Amino acid sequence: MSVRPHIAALGGGTGLSSLLRGLKRAPVDLTAIVTVADDGGSSGRLRRELGVLPPGDIRNCLVALADDESLMGRLFQHRFADGDLSGHPFGNLFLAALAEVTGSFDLAVQECSRVLKIRGSVLPSTLQHVRLWAEREDGQHVCGETNIASGVGSCRRVWLDPPPVAHGPAVEAIATADLIVLGPGSLFTSVLPHLAVPEIAEAVATAPGLRVYVCNVMTQMGETDGFSAADHAERILEASPGGLDVVVAHEGPLDPAAVEAYGALGQVPVAPDRARVEALGARLVTADLAETGSVVRHSPQALATVLLELAMGAARAVPPR
Repeated sequence: MSVRPHIAALGGGTGLSSLLRGLKRAPVDLTAIVTVADDGGSSGRLRRELGVLPPGDIRNCLVALADDESLMGRLFQHRFADGDLSGHPFGNLFLAALAEVTGSFDLAVQECSRVLKIRGSVLPSTLQHVRLWAEREDGQHVCGETNIASGVGSCRRVWLDPPPVAHGPAVEAIATADLIVLGPGSLFTSVLPHLAVPEIAEAVATAPGLRVYVCNVMTQMGETDGFSAADHAERILEASPGGLDVVVAHEGPLDPAAVEAYGALGQVPVAPDRARVEALGARLVTADLAETGSVVRHSPQALATVLLELAMGAARAVPPR
């Protein structure tokens, strides 16, 4: 294993970009692997109108790994307010244009990485156009990330149509990583879509590195209603049998007013049920991971501290299977 740990982080949405911000200045090699099933907002419009892979989550990860003071980074996040371009961030349009010029979305991401001078690398999980499907606990089938996230009731499983082939460099990054991190982020629309790519699920299951799932602080409507930490972990293991060593969960105070506001929407703190997690064969690591304030989410710095400790340990010894 390398002295400088290699971390492969799999996710999407705001969770992955937040994690990358916490880790990018640490003495690690970072690879972000991003799902490409987004069909909402600017990404959904570009996907439908130009046939490009959804660039939004890729853009957020690129900017997260760029210099915090970079003018280009701020430019990539600039969102047009008026006219036909209303709602489009400049970075999404830049990626879409580069994909057309180079003839490859993968090359477009590589060129953007150079423009932004990022610390690490960003890879799509697949280069195929896919649709995300979910089965809810009541048996209902729902198509599309946006429809899944805006629905009612928890989900049971997700799959991609058509069944995709993994992006080769993403599989290699998982196989060579000291630490493989799943999450944080929406379980069924940001994390499990990676494991719906068969080669990635197999790569996680057989990886010699330490496999870690970062559990959300709060449950999420339309996806994980009523889920505990063990319920989250069970879904990971169903998608990638044997592919989980550690579950990281928040344990600590939360702003009472924020909890009450989330509770009015049906969201509650995720319970770190240690006995059930350990019965699944995983170790539960808990810490005070939440930011203070009205929005309940992970503190990038607090989460990075926990993951760095795990990465340093994983780089020194391969964990027993």
